[in-house]
Amino acid sequence: MAGLRLGPLLRYVDWESGSRATVWVEATRPCTAEVRCEDGAAGTAPTFAVEGHHYALVVVTGLTPGATTAYEVLLDGRRVWPPEDSRFPPSTISTPAPERAGADPVRVAFGSCRWAAPPGHGYGPTPDGLPHPGGADPIGPDALDTLAVRLAADPAAVRPDVLLLLGDQVYADETSQATRKRLAARRDLREAPGAEVADYEEYTHLYDESWRDPDVRWLLSTVPSSMIFDDHDVVDDWNTSAAWLRDMRNTPWWHERIVSGLMSYWVYQHLGNLSPDALETDPVYAAVRAAPDGTEALRVHAAEVDADPSRARWSYRRVFGRTRLLMVDSRAARVLDEQRRSMLREEEERWLREEALSDPGAYDHLLIGTSLPWLLPPLIHEAESWNAALCRGERGERWARVGEKVRRAGDLEHWAAFPESFRRLSELLREVGSASDAPATICVLSGDVHHAYIAEPQWPGSTPDDTPSSRILQLTCSPVHNSVPGYMRVGFRFGWSRAGRRLGRALALHGRTERLGMRWSKEGGPWFGNQLMTLALHGRKAVLTLVQARAGTPGAQLETILERRLTPND
Repeated sequence: MAGLRLGPLLRYVDWESGSRATVWVEATRPCTAEVRCEDGAAGTAPTFAVEGHHYALVVVTGLTPGATTAYEVLLDGRRVWPPEDSRFPPSTISTPAPERAGADPVRVAFGSCRWAAPPGHGYGPTPDGLPHPGGADPIGPDALDTLAVRLAADPAAVRPDVLLLLGDQVYADETSQATRKRLAARRDLREAPGAEVADYEEYTHLYDESWRDPDVRWLLSTVPSSMIFDDHDVVDDWNTSAAWLRDMRNTPWWHERIVSGLMSYWVYQHLGNLSPDALETDPVYAAVRAAPDGTEALRVHAAEVDADPSRARWSYRRVFGRTRLLMVDSRAARVLDEQRRSMLREEEERWLREEALSDPGAYDHLLIGTSLPWLLPPLIHEAESWNAALCRGERGERWARVGEKVRRAGDLEHWAAFPESFRRLSELLREVGSASDAPATICVLSGDVHHAYIAEPQWPGSTPDDTPSSRILQLTCSPVHNSVPGYMRVGFRFGWSRAGRRLGRALALHGRTERLGMRWSKEGGPWFGNQLMTLALHGRKAVLTLVQARAGTPGAQLETILERRLTPND
């Protein structure tokens, strides 16, 4: 008898038809997964196998546009979701009404960097409203947990239309005590990679730990999600430089780590990002589903992508009414040669440009999702550009060796560390924002840096023809559930200061870096804590909200830290 091991996760909701959605599940054995909705919509899919695990991505069709319907999951005809003893409201699928695109608000919540909350986390209420046992979480309440508790307590509350998870959904290199015990039962942790995950089976432990959390499990079953990886989904500093990659490939454990990391990302995160139409034409998905055991087909694909990243595109486009999201892979798509260093391969950059510029009158808001911030505090930006100049040899071989050590120690690998990519992205955003039919807002959504802030660029000396009419903003929100040392808080604040800017200019002079044709200022923050941002987009209006999870009695609450209109109120 098949049981539900993990899920369901509501992933893709089709905003163009309003009648389709995908639901991801993991079962305990081979079976047929079925989703049945109260409005009569349904879908079925046989499971496919990878490394002894059984998954299905069910395409639900026949949904009523502009409606909300409860659903249940059946495996071989037996209902497994919702559980009989569930304390949560029914899981639902909400669909848009395509004919009302732009007339109804779109709510996009986003954040990144989530350590799994420990069981019995002590900050969400029990069904009778009392605190959980187990004590307080040392890094504070989990923002996703706390959002789930709020929405479950009030089924009429306004929910996000989509949850964007911008990297570090799991930490392959920073495992919990519970996961380490499971790893130790399989192998000797005194041998590399030690307490980090080593293979696909161990990756499944990470997703179990993260997505079995009852609150988060219910939340992901009822709020659609779109995801992209960042470094900790594989390992800290993943693809930071060509020298780093050579060193990793010389270790005995790296090949299995990267292949398993890409395999697990494909199964647990990437598939759900795709539309039903894209799934039908995906050759890897077809090969994995056609085989009695899809392990070899997926393993070969992951190994080929590791050897040649152009074999896969992890970036993707989503449309939410008159809002366009371009989720950009800023990890696996890099060119690492120091003389050709680029955040995105040529074909990936071409895709981004074409998607941003195509039919601009069709959208009112453009969202660029990238795990790594485009605009950083000015001092940090200049430090990363300076470091990139050293590493490519601007000050000689000795400084290049020093630069590589500093790069790895300081995680100097954001857009600023790829100066030409930074310049081209900036010019692309300026071009889109200056068009005659420019969107009202262009927002770059990022995480990674374990704090939140708002930054806005300016282009001094611009003429009226090339001054963007769009409001262009960097919106950074991190972490969902993690921490940041005190010295880093001081550094982030100093990075925006006048003294920090002066120090940055000194680094630029030493590195002989080109002067930028733009400046940017901090429009809000920095804010520290476990947090989520939400954009409410309605017509050409945009409102940004930042909430933080705060411990309280009887349980954690989401406190509104910021609510700001980003566009004129007309």
